[in-house]
Amino acid sequence: MLVVGAGVAGLACAVALADRGMRVVVCDKSMAAGGRARSWADRHTGDMVDIGPHVLHSEYRNFLGFMQRLGTRELVTWQPGKLITLASKPPLVLRHRRLPPPFSLLPDFLRAPGLDARDFASNSRVTWRALRFTEEDVEALDRLTALQLLRDDGVSEPMIDWFWRFKGMVIPNAPLESCSAATLLRVYSQLLGYRGLHFGFPAVGLGDLFVPGALHALASQGSAVRLGEGVVRVERVAEALQARLESGASLRARYVVAAVPPADLAALLPALAVAPFEPTPYISTYLWLDRPVTRERFWSMLWSPTRLHYDFYDLANIRPAWAGRDSVIAANLIHSQRAHGLDDEAIVAAALRELAEFAPEAADAKLLHASVHRIPMAVVCPTPGMERNRPATRTEIPRLLLAGDWTRTAEPSSMESAAKSGYLAAEAILEDEGRPEKLSAPPVPRAGLERLVRPPGP
Repeated sequence: MLVVGAGVAGLACAVALADRGMRVVVCDKSMAAGGRARSWADRHTGDMVDIGPHVLHSEYRNFLGFMQRLGTRELVTWQPGKLITLASKPPLVLRHRRLPPPFSLLPDFLRAPGLDARDFASNSRVTWRALRFTEEDVEALDRLTALQLLRDDGVSEPMIDWFWRFKGMVIPNAPLESCSAATLLRVYSQLLGYRGLHFGFPAVGLGDLFVPGALHALASQGSAVRLGEGVVRVERVAEALQARLESGASLRARYVVAAVPPADLAALLPALAVAPFEPTPYISTYLWLDRPVTRERFWSMLWSPTRLHYDFYDLANIRPAWAGRDSVIAANLIHSQRAHGLDDEAIVAAALRELAEFAPEAADAKLLHASVHRIPMAVVCPTPGMERNRPATRTEIPRLLLAGDWTRTAEPSSMESAAKSGYLAAEAILEDEGRPEKLSAPPVPRAGLERLVRPPGP
């Protein structure tokens, strides 16, 4: 078995197959495993930093299951007492109250400054639509932008500007004008369906949640991970699949799982017909300050036409080993086409300025060090049509499978989607080998009103 790509999807697939007695070879062109969730030591401070800060949530059954297998599930700092802090004036903390979904967040949400009863009432139609959302709705909704849907459903402009624009940027990672309505409704449906949903943050480097454990699991079972050994082409030869490596060598495999970003797929598999996807680039900035500036772990800024950074993290409040340190702030500039032409110095200045909007103490803090990471793709940009074009696990080429957060998992692009895609690929191989086994976990059953009104799934 050959797995191309050592990110979450590729490693989840490889470990699942190795656990079932199959010998797997994983190849990746990078010298470091982890893909779009890798970590490394900052050269100046020695601190472990991530390609960009990530959020987990409590309903991630596949990724958390992968961590459980690797013995790292406890390496998450959860905040079950609240969902999120929004940087309004004053800040608004959203907590799940003792009410059935979708009402558990409503008492706090009703305190949102600048909105009145008519704005909240205008959300009712799209909320009802989200409560009843199923994958059967994707085909029609994916033809619309999120903004079209919200306006068609009568959502007021103040509600769109206050809530929906920030939501689009921080979860599906796209402005409403270019985000698929299907993507937004899937995300909103999940938020409404779980009263206890809460966020967690890696208590160590993001890659340390799965990379060391996966590499150890594979090595201990006789499988191999070849880093710095990229695959440039996969072709069918007789009854096998042949992979040509950058070194010029070749590997033959009975099965190949391509767990690579879509931009790499066309060159890897020229015979495979997969729709083109637009990437969402982002910029992640780390700021080391000379003092603590907040007690918060994580907060989101509300939308404004000039806003660059939306989600902020203080790693000194997240990582137990960093407790008592001065603030180390991580900030994400999502959909970074908006920052075209800005150099690293300008990005850092913007991050400091926007940090001080929420944490005024930061205005007097001294910046000790900063690093800026420019990432070509956070997720596939969820433009209209993207959901319909997400490819299935199986391809038209026998024994050639796809994995990745952007494939058809019925999940938003995320580490959960990536892990699930890896398990789906492993399931397909086991089925073909006459050893069918369910590895991927379905979503946690919804609760409250959504459970009652949602049409039954297929």
